[in-house]
Amino acid sequence: MRFFKYIAIGFVMGMTLYKSEAVSWFRIYEMFHFQSFHMFGIILTAIAIGIVGEQLIKRFHLKNIKGEELYVPPKAPTYKRYIFGGIIFGLGWAMAGICPGPMFILLGAGYTVLAVFLASAMFGTFVYGLLRDKLPH
Repeated sequence: MRFFKYIAIGFVMGMTLYKSEAVSWFRIYEMFHFQSFHMFGIILTAIAIGIVGEQLIKRFHLKNIKGEELYVPPKAPTYKRYIFGGIIFGLGWAMAGICPGPMFILLGAGYTVLAVFLASAMFGTFVYGLLRDKLPH
């Protein structure tokens, strides 16, 4: 029962993404063909909320449930890994028409074919774990 709050938050987020059509293959297709602003609007809203949230955490020294101050460590200024990682992620997203978060949502909604994509994503994560020490970070 101690993880119930996380399950509840995940359920609400999944329902929100499903109802807003953020997990729809057609919406993702429209986004990558620049035919609709729907997905870009959702992504830009998430970025704006993240920026505001992080600024609030930093300026007001907000604390977590245990009373410890929240700290967001600065990212390393090595932009190559973010650019190449983003390109690889974006290409996979465009080819599959799905990104990791919506995989679980659509699988829960009954689209069982996504078990193949989920297995592929898990395998890719496993391979990354094996090769991580050999990759330039």
